[in-house]
Amino acid sequence: MDLSHIRIGTASAGLQIEGSPRPNNWSEWVAKDGTTPHPTTDHWRRWREDNQLMSDLGLQIARVGVEWSRVEPEPGRYDHDVLKRYREEFLDLRERGIEPLVTLHHFGHPAWFEQNGAFTRESNVEIFLRYVDVVLDHLGDVVTDWITINEPNVFATEAYLFGSTPPGRGGLPKVRPCLRNMAAAHLLAYQRIHSRLDNPRVTFAHHRRVFAPMNPRNPVHRLLTPLVEWLFQGAIEPAFFAGRFHPVLGRPSLELPSGGVFADAVAINYYSRTAVRGFSDATFPGTPTNDLGWEIYPPGIAEVSAELAERYRLPVWITENGTADAAERFRCAFILDHLAELSRVPEVERYYHWCFVDNWEWSEGMAQKFGVVDVDRQVKPAGRLLQALIREGAITPEIDAEFREKGN
Repeated sequence: MDLSHIRIGTASAGLQIEGSPRPNNWSEWVAKDGTTPHPTTDHWRRWREDNQLMSDLGLQIARVGVEWSRVEPEPGRYDHDVLKRYREEFLDLRERGIEPLVTLHHFGHPAWFEQNGAFTRESNVEIFLRYVDVVLDHLGDVVTDWITINEPNVFATEAYLFGSTPPGRGGLPKVRPCLRNMAAAHLLAYQRIHSRLDNPRVTFAHHRRVFAPMNPRNPVHRLLTPLVEWLFQGAIEPAFFAGRFHPVLGRPSLELPSGGVFADAVAINYYSRTAVRGFSDATFPGTPTNDLGWEIYPPGIAEVSAELAERYRLPVWITENGTADAAERFRCAFILDHLAELSRVPEVERYYHWCFVDNWEWSEGMAQKFGVVDVDRQVKPAGRLLQALIREGAITPEIDAEFREKGN
């Protein structure tokens, strides 16, 4: 199966790998396994080792992040040593032939921003843009590819509706303004980056999944499926991609760009499929699942990619795709099956596996293993699989046979 049209790499987020964090919205949050965002993988100190490993594996691209709480530990005070350190890391990647894709907001922000209402307050959008400007001042000549905001639908619902991430409270009255203001922040950051840099590629990372009725013969399940899908992902798409705000979100009072598509690629984070029987997630009985109980459904990655590529006439970047597999039983098969599906979607240009090193998986802590390298920097079979796929530019029968067996 030909993969020559797809560049392959890995993805990460600052708070999940760096350790030694500055005060941020996760600082007081203890994960299910009792861990916190320190030391995670200690990437802040070990970044050269990690970049070397990426290079050794032949990775072509890497999704990385700038952690806002490091850059602006206090309102209006920027740590230029931190920005210099990020610059050094990203330049090193480029010198190794690995193109960095930099995320500006990946679930983490300074504690003072959280205390000020974070994205639930429209006035805070300008504070985010001020941070974006400072990052561009220091990294704009090094970085071409940008993600403004990661998974706004997951961020808002988990933080305010379900309370499973900080601040863990707020309910629906907070979800609506958070999504509205995050969309405004993306649109304005997209505009800002394009006005300041030559030919950048800018997008947001959209968590997309497949929804299907638990029982197709049950009329309630059939009716609820499109509604649940729209509430979770469909409602925000016109706002983020085109600046069109549905009444369920409301219209920001800010002056926003309009009349175009405000993404240079469709960036998709894809993990699973949801069986709909109500408004909470469910899994089809008898289907394969990972360590978190998420269904493993490879066809879905091609379904969502083809759908959004056609709708917005844009190339597709898979900015996250991976699985929790502590025993390393099925990770290789997961990668092979998802890439096999993507090989049939010509619009897909990039595949970023989540993640490089086993990291701190937010409220799940360090117990869930998504990496192709472990915390001791030992390469797993999945890392060697990515290396082989990049080298051959295809899923050959030999690669499939060798690596699928290693995960069973």
